[in-house]
Amino acid sequence: MPKNRAAFKFGGATIAAGTRQTVDLPVSVLSDHTPVAMSVHVIHGKVDGPTMFVSAGIHGDEVIGVEIVRRLLRASNLKSVRGTLIVIPIVNAFGFINHSRYLPDRRDLNRMFPGTAGGSLASRLAHLFLNEIVARCDLGIDLHSAAIHRTNLPQVRISPDNKYTAELAEVFGAPVILQSPLREGSLRGAAKDIGKDVLLFEAGEGLRFDEMSVRAGVAGILRVMRHIGMVSGRGIAKPNGTPQYCGSSKWLRAPAGGLIRTFRADGDVVAQGDVMAVVADPFGEQEMEILAPFDGIVVGRAVMPVVNEGDAVFHLARVKSMANAEGAVEDLSDQLADDPLFDEDEII
Repeated sequence: MPKNRAAFKFGGATIAAGTRQTVDLPVSVLSDHTPVAMSVHVIHGKVDGPTMFVSAGIHGDEVIGVEIVRRLLRASNLKSVRGTLIVIPIVNAFGFINHSRYLPDRRDLNRMFPGTAGGSLASRLAHLFLNEIVARCDLGIDLHSAAIHRTNLPQVRISPDNKYTAELAEVFGAPVILQSPLREGSLRGAAKDIGKDVLLFEAGEGLRFDEMSVRAGVAGILRVMRHIGMVSGRGIAKPNGTPQYCGSSKWLRAPAGGLIRTFRADGDVVAQGDVMAVVADPFGEQEMEILAPFDGIVVGRAVMPVVNEGDAVFHLARVKSMANAEGAVEDLSDQLADDPLFDEDEII
């Protein structure tokens, strides 16, 4: 008889093999003496395997990741997890409650890693998350969306020099893999410093849900879990197409302030010189075009029709083949629309 797997001890709780439990990690106390905790759901499988975390809500206004996590936790595939899955639906509870990207001290949590135990509120939360969760895992998937009044095409961002995360990004199956340098103070950067790999999934708009983006996130996480041996492949389809690998990207900015008429949406493939949008003054006397500086795919864009000079309007990622890029987005939409993983009974 195989020996029973040891229990998983976390935040003062003991989670037996083959069980799951939500554990609250104390973070702080508000000015009115209300305690605030980071709630963590642990699924500890009966059989040994990798330890992986999935996190959302590092930015409090990025609610789409919270919905991805909610659906993930309902997936039947998780009934027989091998290893341990640690899920954090809302890292930044302060921002989530206030519909804000930031913490009460006005700091961006994703610029505060690795943090310190005795620093600012943001620094303490970053230190807690890195040491209690990231350090105990072999791999992580961090879920984000665009900021408020912007939207992102589903995409996985990886650092330029990591072959393993590049492999996992292809398995994830988002239409775009974007090479993105590590930023100082970011979760990905701090995780790399302690030898941990993190995939960053971006999709949708701040404070909004987008069904295809949610489905892309759930399917991608389950594909990665299958690839590393944490779940069986039952009901998890491989991506139809090959994701587009984009080695660089650029934000196109408004050349003047005024009202903007956009002619391209997220996922559109454009050729160098194509007209992306026109900015006009409120009197209709002047119009200025925004042109594509290279062949690319729109991986993010602003959704507000009012812009100031210099505002970021389109996030354009460079592509090698326009034909292949067009197919990648269509393949994703078609597959997710018909995927039995998302039958009505599964997503309510």
